[in-house]
Amino acid sequence: MARLVDNPELAFRLARAIVSDIALYNQDKVREGIMKDNIFELLGEEIEEGREHFRSRIVPDLENPDHLFDRAIVDVMIKQAGKIESPIW
Repeated sequence: MARLVDNPELAFRLARAIVSDIALYNQDKVREGIMKDNIFELLGEEIEEGREHFRSRIVPDLENPDHLFDRAIVDVMIKQAGKIESPIW
C-alpha cells in the first residue's frame, strides 16, 4: 500500500496530477463546460471521483484538503482553458 501524503505542498501536487488526468480524459467536456459555463455540472461525477481518490491518498487530518483540490481544479482545468470562448471571461 502506498504511503499517505502528509505534506500540503505534495498533496497539492497530487491534486493537480489527478485534475490533470480528469481534464486530459475529458477534453470535450471541459471545452463544452467552459463554453457553456456548466463545467461543474458536466464533470461533476468525474470531479467527485477524483476528489475521493485524492482523499484516499492523503492523511485524514491534512488541513483544508478540499481547498487544495479546488485550487487544483482552477489552476489546471479552468485557467488552462482561458483561450476557449466563454461568457465567463
